[in-house]
Amino acid sequence: MKRIKIAIDGPCASGKSTISKLLALRLGYKLINTGAMYRAVGLLAIEKGIEPLDEAGVSSILPNIEIDFAGPASDQRVILNRRDVTERIVQPDVASAASSVSSLLPVRENLVARQQAMARSGGVVLEGRDIGTVVLTDAECKFYVTASLEERARRRLKDYETMGIQKELAQVQDELRRRDRNDMTRQHSPLKKAPDATEIDTTHLTIDQVIDRLMAHIQAKCAAPDAGDV
Repeated sequence: MKRIKIAIDGPCASGKSTISKLLALRLGYKLINTGAMYRAVGLLAIEKGIEPLDEAGVSSILPNIEIDFAGPASDQRVILNRRDVTERIVQPDVASAASSVSSLLPVRENLVARQQAMARSGGVVLEGRDIGTVVLTDAECKFYVTASLEERARRRLKDYETMGIQKELAQVQDELRRRDRNDMTRQHSPLKKAPDATEIDTTHLTIDQVIDRLMAHIQAKCAAPDAGDV
């Protein structure tokens, strides 16, 4: 089976990160979590005392940011300027900063160029919010992973509990609702389903069921002849 580019988009807590990880492992592909890249920029803005919506301030740190991914997809580490920030970037304050910096055009242009370079040779799974619509418009397989707001809030609440963060379910739902609104209405590269993407609603599916559905689509796509071969 040829090594292709796979784009996975969707809202917060839809399960796309776990799905992308398992899919990359199943295929032996490189995993590129684009959301982690925006979180890394947001973290550095926090550390530099820069307001995440300050376009000039955030733009000034972009040339000095190195973002890498280390280790296998099963335990991928996010490396920011040669230090492991994997655990730090999942904290709520960094998530909020990431939502802000991701709305800035200079940030998006910078990171999209990096992501496209990483994916150029194929054999990659890219996960984010504008992969199928902006980053990899030529991806052979595109998926839009979603779930109900209530189910996504329950999943995010479990994540918070694992991190020792105490929140109420209603509070988490409000956070996700605001994040969805920000992501879907931002001026640059808003979150939306690509016209040629396959939508997968994970609300009532197990992870194994989701992976099986994605694999069926991928295998069917890879088995089909290219237009130039017909």
